Amino acid sequence: SEMCIRDRGTLLPKGSIYHRTLQEMGEQWRHVQGEKSRFIIYTDGSQGGEADVVRRMRIGQLNAAVLSVVGLSEIDSTVTALQFIPMAFQNWREVDYVRERLRQKLEQRMRAKGFVVLFWVEGGWVHFFSKEAAVTPEDFKGRKVFVWAGDTQQVGIMKSLGYQPVVLETNDILPGLQSGLISVVAVPPVYALAGQIDRPASYMLDVRWVPIVGATVISEKAWKTMNPDARDALKDAAEQAGRKLRKRRQALEDAAIAAMQKRGLKVQTPTSQQTEEWQILAESVYPKIRGSRIPADIFDQVMELFSEYKEGTK
Repeated sequence: SEMCIRDRGTLLPKGSIYHRTLQEMGEQWRHVQGEKSRFIIYTDGSQGGEADVVRRMRIGQLNAAVLSVVGLSEIDSTVTALQFIPMAFQNWREVDYVRERLRQKLEQRMRAKGFVVLFWVEGGWVHFFSKEAAVTPEDFKGRKVFVWAGDTQQVGIMKSLGYQPVVLETNDILPGLQSGLISVVAVPPVYALAGQIDRPASYMLDVRWVPIVGATVISEKAWKTMNPDARDALKDAAEQAGRKLRKRRQALEDAAIAAMQKRGLKVQTPTSQQTEEWQILAESVYPKIRGSRIPADIFDQVMELFSEYKEGTK
């Protein structure tokens, strides 16, 4: 049998630890499924955007994929709560706490839609990269900010806050920065380094806006066709992969920032008062996203989990 998995190649470069970890997972599966089985990883974005990939999985052209919340929300909207609440999460401990407590619900809902979650993964913290120095929310007003194509809700939210969203596909980010079509991009440092975004946008604001959360999922159809031993092997290998990547996520981000600083990136660190301004801006978005971008019940549950976490760490 054959397993075709789509690694979001544009976000996770070929040869990266994410790619190598998938290869190791595939080897463990092949060892049990049988030597004639094949495990193919597509890394170059040739399978289209994340919505296309989910569609391909539904019709059986792909068996599995590494998806960010953008793709996962095409399966079930509940997952948006892990990524789309700005400045709610400030460290990985909080992300882990909330994700682990929502995990069963999220995985059950995905399963009901025909997708099995193999492991969850994070791709770093979204930071603002800009062509000119900018530190306060006011500094970014009037700047042309990149927005993912298809994210219509984000466009409306940004306009209501006084920003200028420009909708582009991810592979148009670099040319967009070079031509002046956009001047601000919100992406994780690992992605900025791989895509050389820091060359035209050489200022990075040291504010953790949102975590990039994703998961490797397999279609239930493909899952059921495997022999039971191979399923167990894949689940074990996936658990190991998730643990391995979680251990390295902050080190990878720090290394990416250091590498960009070597080639001229200037990190802008806001004062505590400026950070407070960002927090106020972020929280002003909450009523706009609760019940629209994020289902209200899950938004409220995440907020309760935050309170619970903060109580427990006092």
